[in-house]
Amino acid sequence: MRRIVGALLMLAGVGFVTFAAIQYFEHQASLKEAMAEANTLISQPQTIDHLDDKGVDPASQRDPMAERSQFDPSPNDVIGMLEVPKLEAELPIIEGTDEDMLERGVGHYSSTAFPLDDEQILLSGHRDTVFRNFDKLAVGDRFIVKLPYGTFEYEIRSTDIVDKDDTSVIRSMGSEVLVISTCYPFRYLGNAPDRFIFYAYPVGDEQTT
Repeated sequence: MRRIVGALLMLAGVGFVTFAAIQYFEHQASLKEAMAEANTLISQPQTIDHLDDKGVDPASQRDPMAERSQFDPSPNDVIGMLEVPKLEAELPIIEGTDEDMLERGVGHYSSTAFPLDDEQILLSGHRDTVFRNFDKLAVGDRFIVKLPYGTFEYEIRSTDIVDKDDTSVIRSMGSEVLVISTCYPFRYLGNAPDRFIFYAYPVGDEQTT
C-alpha cells in the first residue's frame, strides 16, 4: 500500500512539474512574440505627409502632442515597451490587465492615462514573470516608457504596500505619475495578499509626492 501511495505521489509531483514547465515555456513564447511586436512598433519611422522636401529631417518636425491625440489602442494591443535600466530589463506593454493580457507582458490599466496626459499612468505585472527581481528596485531607480509617439523617463520617488483588494491606488492624481503595481510579498508562494506600489515621476519634474 505504501508503495502505491508513494508511486502516486511521485506521479503527481512529476505531473505538477511538467505542467509548470509547459506554462513557463508558453509564457516565454508569448512574451517573446509581444516583445518583437513592441520593437517593431517603436522603431517604425513616423511618416509626415507634408514633409517631402529633401533635407528635412522628419524626426525634428514631430509633434508628440499631436501624435498622442491619434494614439488610441484597443484591448490586448501591444502598445510599447517598459525598460528597467537597473535590472537591464525590456518588457512589452499590453493594453489591458486581464489575465491573458498579463501573460503577454506588462498590463496598462485602460482607465488610466498615457504619458503627456498629466495624470496617473498605471501598469501592472506578475512578480514571478515580467516583474521578477523588482524587489531590487528602490527610490531613485528609473523606468523608461517607450511608445510610438515618444520616450518618457521616470524616477521612483516613493513606494507603498496595500491590500490586494485596495482599489484606491487607481485614482486621479492631478499630475503625471507612473504607478507600477505587482503582487507582494515578492517571494510569496500562492496568491499574494498584498500589492507593492512604485510611484515614479517624470525625470526633471521637481514635484514632490
